[in-house]
Amino acid sequence: MSQDADSIELRRAARSVGLRIAVACSVMVVAVIVAAALYMLYLSTHPAAPVTDQSSARIYVESNDMLKAMVLAGFAGIVAAGAIGWLSARNAIRPLGRALTLQRRFIQDASHELRTPLTILDARVQLAQHKVEAGTETAMLLAQVRADTAALTATVQELLLAATAGTSGTDSMVEEVEVNSMVDTVTDDLADLATSRGITLKAMHDGEPQVLIQPNSLRRAILGLVDNALNHTPEGGQVTIASTIRGRDAVITVQDTGTGIAGIDQSRVFERFARSSEPVAGGRRSYGLGLALVREIVTAAGGRIEIRSTGPEGTAMALTLPLAP
Repeated sequence: MSQDADSIELRRAARSVGLRIAVACSVMVVAVIVAAALYMLYLSTHPAAPVTDQSSARIYVESNDMLKAMVLAGFAGIVAAGAIGWLSARNAIRPLGRALTLQRRFIQDASHELRTPLTILDARVQLAQHKVEAGTETAMLLAQVRADTAALTATVQELLLAATAGTSGTDSMVEEVEVNSMVDTVTDDLADLATSRGITLKAMHDGEPQVLIQPNSLRRAILGLVDNALNHTPEGGQVTIASTIRGRDAVITVQDTGTGIAGIDQSRVFERFARSSEPVAGGRRSYGLGLALVREIVTAAGGRIEIRSTGPEGTAMALTLPLAP
């Protein structure tokens, strides 16, 4: 199904490129015909001097016949240009089609292969849970590990659906999600990481917003924002996640107490592999993918992400999504 969709898109792109080439050639041919017609009109209104040399000969052609010939030649040139453009576009796009096929095949194979070990891991965690006493710290840690495994399994499932059925394959997974609950979940998941870095992580709520999105996608988006904030917050700092309702939107704001965005243009922060020239807090390495993925998730859900403020006292980023009807 996905390969058929790719083929349709590639054929559509080839037709588009061929049409553009044909239009460009058509403009050129029409310009030549108009120039020739104007020249013939000029000659008809400014006849040349009579021929005095009897040994030379001239051939006179009716202007109407010449115009018809030029129009036919121009039409033939336009058709030929369109055909050549379409064939050239097909040949140029063919490597892109092979690349798309390889990409989808890799995602399908990787996602399928990851599902089995994740299922085994979940089963082993369940066995371990049965061997420990409920309510203990060990039981709580195992429950968190199982929740993380379930989230990773959902991410793999999203990749598999996207690779096999395109973007429409994931639409059926969209549902109403309580923003506050998801914020609390992410806060709990990253609490130990924040504590190990000496950072205070807390959540604040104002209202009870609900949005239409894939639950795991919203989790990944919030997780990406908070992880970025933790990476840029020094020891002893604080990261705050706040959710609220503004008009018809749900807004999730992540505020840190880092040194602000420096060493990179703010307009490039959400680009893939965009990295600051300044070292991040704690010397942690970032490959510039987190915020780009957050923007892709939010944009696909009809929302937006922006930098609210940044400076020596910290950075605030806001994730905005339309409220569920």
